Amino acid sequence: MAGELSSGDLRVSPAVVIPAAELRWRFSRSSGPGGQNVNTTDSRVELVFDLAASQAFPPGLHARALRRLEPRLVEGSVVVAASEHRSQWRNRVAAQRRLVALLQEALQPPPPPRRPTRPGRGAVERRLTAKKRRSATKARRASRDRAGED
Repeated sequence: MAGELSSGDLRVSPAVVIPAAELRWRFSRSSGPGGQNVNTTDSRVELVFDLAASQAFPPGLHARALRRLEPRLVEGSVVVAASEHRSQWRNRVAAQRRLVALLQEALQPPPPPRRPTRPGRGAVERRLTAKKRRSATKARRASRDRAGED
């Protein structure tokens, strides 16, 4: 399983491992497939990770993750829900994978800044010839329309 360690810790990257103690689980009844089993088992899973209070990240990565995930945070915590499977265990695995993917994306370094470029000479010439062609077409139409008005 990607991101899951045997002890319950989550490996987000080689430098970041979230201890199982920092993860909170909530379970509830799930809607969807499962027949009468749905009415009796708490198969829906919510994984809550308090990102703001976590000690698992180096300071720079911690600040980056907080900044990037700010719109998703609920009182400093990331909440990931999974209810697509019938079994609680499979939903737990799905929630862990989602959290790992979300944190990996948030920890990515920012893309390099865009260097402004200018269009090449050929592109400029093609654009101008296309404009002239379109202008000539409309001019022919306009002269034809005025001739018919007389």
